[in-house]
Amino acid sequence: MQPSIADPSPWAGQLQAVAQRYNQEFSGQPFDLPAEVEEMLVFHDWVSGALSSRIATPFWEVVQPRKRDRCLDIGCGISFLVYPWREWDALFHGHEISTVACQALTARGPQLNSKLFKGVKQAPAHRLEYDGQLFDLVIATGVSCYYPAAYWDTVLGQIKRVLKPGGWLLFDAINPMAPLAESWAILETYLGAEVYLDDLDQWPTLVKAAGGRVMSHRDYELFRLFKVKWGG
Repeated sequence: MQPSIADPSPWAGQLQAVAQRYNQEFSGQPFDLPAEVEEMLVFHDWVSGALSSRIATPFWEVVQPRKRDRCLDIGCGISFLVYPWREWDALFHGHEISTVACQALTARGPQLNSKLFKGVKQAPAHRLEYDGQLFDLVIATGVSCYYPAAYWDTVLGQIKRVLKPGGWLLFDAINPMAPLAESWAILETYLGAEVYLDDLDQWPTLVKAAGGRVMSHRDYELFRLFKVKWGG
């Protein structure tokens, strides 16, 4: 179901834009971009596939999923097919806005490992329709950059509800001062999804307002990864 139909929130337009942007990429449909964008180095890296490895945030370097941990990956894309979930022996629950990504995971996830793959729900990040205190680890990488702070404030409230006591949230935010940030934001805008180049200082403040604490952070080429906990 499309976000514009299923979600009456004030963010419906942006949710639909992000879903369409990734549906188009995952299905291999071409993008009609201006010549000046196609001349950018970031575009050539994107076309070659080199960009994805540069900007992916290796969350497991901060908290590696443990055996039998129940993990929720918000904005998962096709991560179960790419990241070493079998090595971790952790249970994967996907949450994704792209129809095409959900279809790919549903088709191939059980073939890869039917015991670890617990399915994927197609829904936006602020609609986490799961039982409370279900997950040991919640991951949200490559998500926050597409939405305003008010949206992420709602998402944090949902994450707090579904995390077990003592569980971890790992989420990243774009570093607007990173050399790659502006050109990547331009590319994403032309691909159909506007990027918010907000100050990184806002994120600990938002987490604190939601009752959580940023325990540490780690910087990568484009994103800063935050390690968040609620409670003791």
